[in-house]
Amino acid sequence: MTTKNLLVELFVEELPPKALKKLGDAFAGMLFDQLKAQGLTAAGAVFTSYATPRRLAVHITQVAAQGADKAVSQKLMPVSVGLDAAGNASPALLKKLQALGADASAVASLKRAPDGKAEALFYDSTVKGASLAEGLQKALLEAIAKLPIPKVMGYQLATDCELPGWSTVSFVRPAHSLVALHGTAVVPVAALGLKAGNSTQGHRFEATVSPVVLQDADSYEQQLLEQGAVIASFAARKAEIARQLAAAAARVGGGCQPIEDDALLDEVTALVERPNVLVCEFEAQFLDVPQECLILTMKANQKYFPLLDAAGKLSNKFLVVSNITPADPSLVIGGNERVVRPRLADAKFFFDQDRKKTLVSRVPQLDKVVYHNKLGSQGERVERVRAIAKAIGRQLGGEALAALADTAAMLAKADLLTDMVGEFPELQGTMGGYYALNDGLATDVAQAIEDHYKPRFAGDALPRNPVGVVVALADKLETLVGMFGIGNVPTGDKDPFALRRHALGVVRMLVEEDLALNALALIQLACSGTALWPDGWRHTVGAGAPPFVPVSEAVESFIYDRLAGSLREQGYSAQEVDAVLALKPQRLGEVPKRLAAVRAFAALPEAPALAAANKRVGNILKKAEGTVEAKVNAALLVEPAEIALTSALKTIAPHADAAWAAGDYTANLQALAGLKAPVDAFFESVMVNAEDPALKANRLGLLATLHAAMNRVADLSRLAS
Repeated sequence: MTTKNLLVELFVEELPPKALKKLGDAFAGMLFDQLKAQGLTAAGAVFTSYATPRRLAVHITQVAAQGADKAVSQKLMPVSVGLDAAGNASPALLKKLQALGADASAVASLKRAPDGKAEALFYDSTVKGASLAEGLQKALLEAIAKLPIPKVMGYQLATDCELPGWSTVSFVRPAHSLVALHGTAVVPVAALGLKAGNSTQGHRFEATVSPVVLQDADSYEQQLLEQGAVIASFAARKAEIARQLAAAAARVGGGCQPIEDDALLDEVTALVERPNVLVCEFEAQFLDVPQECLILTMKANQKYFPLLDAAGKLSNKFLVVSNITPADPSLVIGGNERVVRPRLADAKFFFDQDRKKTLVSRVPQLDKVVYHNKLGSQGERVERVRAIAKAIGRQLGGEALAALADTAAMLAKADLLTDMVGEFPELQGTMGGYYALNDGLATDVAQAIEDHYKPRFAGDALPRNPVGVVVALADKLETLVGMFGIGNVPTGDKDPFALRRHALGVVRMLVEEDLALNALALIQLACSGTALWPDGWRHTVGAGAPPFVPVSEAVESFIYDRLAGSLREQGYSAQEVDAVLALKPQRLGEVPKRLAAVRAFAALPEAPALAAANKRVGNILKKAEGTVEAKVNAALLVEPAEIALTSALKTIAPHADAAWAAGDYTANLQALAGLKAPVDAFFESVMVNAEDPALKANRLGLLATLHAAMNRVADLSRLAS
């Protein structure tokens, strides 16, 4: 197969920056997959995607001008329909062959093959491979139609015909040119009202040649760089911006580093075609404003990169990524400094105004802020969080911790009423911490107000002190219980209230802080404040006919599901996780130790047999009539194997119990390894369901004793293959 490299480019108006990388990758990937599916690429073909603010492009290696012919076997009809008793073709068969471009002479070459219960006729033919023009046309239209476009816009093009008129085209942005080069040859394809050519446009202001006429498919990136002043590769442009940011920060000195924000770097990469990083500064007086406010306004509103000093404190210098490289950059620098100044002045004004009122004075106004139409106001919500926080605080640290948690919970939502949070909702909690310190409140309380939303996302830090942990737990539990109580339960990928994130936050705090709290009791505590929940809240969850599930049980299952998913992501096997969580250990801080014990047990040579035996014991006990007590009458032990098993249990149980009491779950499970031989012997020679009711009951009691001893750390039957 003779191949050449292929280049396809769509030149458009400025694309949405937050979607550019995804659009570029999708355009390139879909074009490549379509050409590959049509047999137009060689086995070793690879593609390279390009994306700039004004273009989507792909370079594909080893593309053929003509796809290879394919042998096709097509089912026609059952033999009984296509041929009569003498073997002659029926009119239906002749008509079918004619539709395929064959005649009666093809009947003799038809193949017979089983098709279900009957025999069918098959016609073998060769389908000519697609030409590149045909294949690329199909691939191009398919890729354009399936692009993950955030919002389509319609625009009009003059019709290409003798009669004047306009046609409407829909795309993410108006397209102005199309390039399709196979080697040096233009592939005659069309899309979005454009015919393919070999020329494109470079940088809007700095291109040395306009248009840029491409020599061949392989010269695209180099010609755009040299003649068009454009870095076509998204990845290369991003790397160049990162390099220039680091170099500019080094020139500033003082250990300064640009703030790390990959999402901002991606967005800026999507805004420029030829990056030029410049150093700007603002008046040092603005540094009196909390740095989170200044950083947010510079990043969100202006796409600037703030500079942090060696101690992580904001400096009064920042970096701008310009799309032009003038000989004298002073005008660009001055313009950006003038633009940022009003933004910083607004932040300072909000901060100064907010500090004129204390957080406590704002709390009554929360009664006028709607939280949810079925759950009342933010003021009512605060009272529920306070009640939960005080109860948790008493359990973890007595009245002193309860009092601090109550204060923090009362003030945690007050910053929602401040001007700063009204302008920058992302700063809720953060500003509350600053205003609490301004009001003279204890540092623990201020940090708790700031941290009570944590962890906000996967990998986020937990609250810094016990007060913050208590309030964060209370806040998340109130949200979970409240939403479940009004039927707002996540379904599929829909979770508008981020309840999965809240549940995972509860899990992380209980596990990582190893809190001495019972998970179900904690949830029931959040549900118990009946007087604090409005009429729209119910004690059960469910749709249709009863019985409904109590909210506490539904939330508990939801939290354990999140815990199971988190543990699997950490590398534990599904069997290990199922074995531990089947017992629903209520102190979640013990779960990692139990998992480690299960993993160590599973590595023992005795583990498979004991797990299988445990499963068998569980099944026998489930089928037993009535309640089976874990109790053995030594006088009713008659078989040597049951006597030996009872003796082994008496020997091993004290060691296992001591390990359990000491919290050494690994030693507890490993002690059970000594039961393998007596358990195997028991099942080989003892009939559990004896005819004598007393013997049967005693043997069931022995199995119940064994089952209880084996399943304190985890349900070992879940390890059975």
